[in-house]
This record gives sequence, structure tokens and C-alpha cells, in this order.
Amino acid sequence: MFGVKFYEIRDPIYGFIGLNELEMDIVNHPVFQRLRRIKQLGFTEMVYPSAKHSRFEHSLGVMDLATRLYDGIVKKNSHILKETIGLDCGELDRDRELIRLAALLHDIGHTPFSHVGESLMPTNPKTSKPYKHEHYSAAIIKEIFKDVIEDHEASVYNIKARDVAALIEGDEEILKTRFFWKVLISGQLDADRGDYLLRDSYHAGVKYGIYDVDRLINTITIGEDPETTDPILAIEDGGWHVAESLVISRYHMFTQIYFHKTRRAYDYHLTKALEDILPGKKFPPPEELEDFLKWDDWTVGYKILNSGQEDCKRIKERDHLRMVYETPEKPTKVDLNKFEKAKEVLENIVTYEDEAKNSWYKFTTTEGGDVEIYIKKENDTISPLSEYSTIVKEIGGIRQKRLYVPPEEKNNAKNKLIKEGLL
Repeated sequence: MFGVKFYEIRDPIYGFIGLNELEMDIVNHPVFQRLRRIKQLGFTEMVYPSAKHSRFEHSLGVMDLATRLYDGIVKKNSHILKETIGLDCGELDRDRELIRLAALLHDIGHTPFSHVGESLMPTNPKTSKPYKHEHYSAAIIKEIFKDVIEDHEASVYNIKARDVAALIEGDEEILKTRFFWKVLISGQLDADRGDYLLRDSYHAGVKYGIYDVDRLINTITIGEDPETTDPILAIEDGGWHVAESLVISRYHMFTQIYFHKTRRAYDYHLTKALEDILPGKKFPPPEELEDFLKWDDWTVGYKILNSGQEDCKRIKERDHLRMVYETPEKPTKVDLNKFEKAKEVLENIVTYEDEAKNSWYKFTTTEGGDVEIYIKKENDTISPLSEYSTIVKEIGGIRQKRLYVPPEEKNNAKNKLIKEGLL
């Protein structure tokens, strides 16, 4: 019978994370265990030494948080889910397990060192665009975890592997009336972001990503899209500050952790090292999962250790590129002109030009599934968070640019920039 055996894993963020037999067998699968060998934040440990956590514990955390968000929604919206959307108790139980499985497996297709490797994913011939890790996750779920999900003796909800993959990919045709649940897996209020903000902060030893997760769980609810009347996830009026804090936390985590000048130098070195290591300078496509799954941090790390390639040596010796010039976070035309002048001055020295391209808040629906965060008022109408929060409205995105040079050229580059009045 489903759930007869119950397991618990201790977690520094949520305490204990519970799993049933099916989920535990997925966790114990060799392909899931591979996530232990993929760091969550690449080489961020070169700057924040304790940031060595992996996609393994993050995946467990996303499952737990997604479940808590789901339970909070169902608790306060059972009448809407049953009477308006037409989901009975059995279907709600099935949806709960479907969301747990999708959350648990959402990162199963990551490359070594997480997002750093995504730039070396091959092109999808159907779209002429590079594959994303979600495409690999969906392929792995449908091919490798199909039997585990569909034939497990503890499976009583008739959940198909394709349903789990659809929730990750956002396949509206398969999800149908369940499409709004996708926001719990991939959206501006999703459990993925909710977990990595807390977890990355904890392991990096900073406070930037901390927000009131309990308040989020207690105020997330269901609203009605004003244009389509479809059900959407929203935050109750009294909880809009926690939604605001999520956006602000993402901003601070990006500027202080994810776009840290030294961490970005190691992203560059790792990308160049991978180009040297990978056959054809690309990872195998989703159609070649056996070859793709051979790659993890250990595989790449071994090759880096035994390579004499320049970027591999710089990683081993912590002899990374140095940032010598940067614009403000939101450069003006004058700032950009000065940046171009700096490039000219350092034309024969600059090795790497970096640019931040990130938005903390999407004001419209995007191709990737992000929708604006909505606030549900007491009269059941909804309004965008940007109408409540002047901070969210003004924070915008970062378009900062940087120039990097080899460490032995740092002083020379600085002197040239000073001579031209650019520093």
C-alpha cells in the first residue's frame, strides 16, 4: 500500500524531509545519485569556501517546499479546486504526488557544475536553439525513470512519466486543467527559487537570500486571470511584502554571489576548460543519455587535474583572470561610451568581456513560463505586485559590463586606464 514505509532525511533548511517508498527508490537510483556530484554553484567555493552544496540536496528541498506550498493552497482553496476546477479529493492527492515527483526530478538533467555547462549544450535541430537542462530532465524522466514511476509497487495514482516531464517542460496539451500547477515548479513564485535562495545563502554564509518562507506558504492562494479567467497562483493581499522580499533577495544574491567578479572569472575558465575536454566542444544531446550521464563534476575535475591547458592550470592554481574595469549596474550612455574607450585602451590585453543580463521581476508573461506575481485582494480581484511595491517597480534588471585581464597584466592595465582618466 502506498506510503506504508516512510523515510526522513535531515536537512539544514527545513529540518526533516519526508519521502515515501517510490520517492526513496528514485533518490537511491544511480542517475539521481549523480546529483551529489554536481555542485549547485559551480566554482563559487573559490570565493565562498563553504558553498560546496550540490543539486542533490537542492532537489530534495524543492520537493519539500513545493509540497508545503501545494498543501497551503489546497487548505484554503479546496472549494475552488473542487467546485470550480472540478478536482475531487483523489485527483488532488494525485496532483500532490505529481508535483512532488516533478520537483524532485526537475534538475536531473543538469550538466557538470550546474549552469556553467549549459553554454556548451548542443543545438536542438527542431528549434535551431540550444537545448536547456529541462530538455535533458524530461528525456531522463521519460526514458530512465519511466519504469520506476509507472511500475513501482507503491504507485497507486497512475502517474505517467510523461506527466512528470510535462510539468517540468510546461506542456499545456498534456497538463490541461493542471497547467497552473507548473508555476510551483517554474515561475516567479516557484519552489525552485524559494529553495535556492535559502540554501545558497546558508551554504555561502550570507543573509541576502533569507525571506519569510512560512509567510509565503500561509499567503499563497488561487486567483483568476483577469484576461482569460483561468486559475492562477497569487499572494493574498496581506502577504505582498513577502513577495517583494523574494524579488529583492534575488537581486542581492545575484549581485553578491552569482555575479561576483571572481566567481564569474572561474565561470569563464571552466567554460574554456570544458571546451578543451569535451569531444566536439559540446555535451552529448538528449538522444544520447548514456554518454551524457557519464559527465559530472568528478569526471571533469579529474580531466582538469590531468590537463596542461591554460584555463585548467588557472583553476588548479587559483590564478584566475582579474577584473580591471566595470560599469555601474545600470550603465548610462556615458558609462557605456567609457566602457568602449576602456576596451580600446586595453585592446591587446583584455581576455574576457562579461555582461550581466538578468531581470529580478518579469512584468509580462514570458516564453519560459514566468508570469507576473499577482496579489489577490479581499474582493477577489487581482493586481500585479508592481502596483503594490515601488521597489519592485523600480529595481529593474542589471546590465553591468566588466573587463578582465590575465593576473600578470593587472597592474599594467590599471596604469593604462588611469593614464586615460578612466579610473
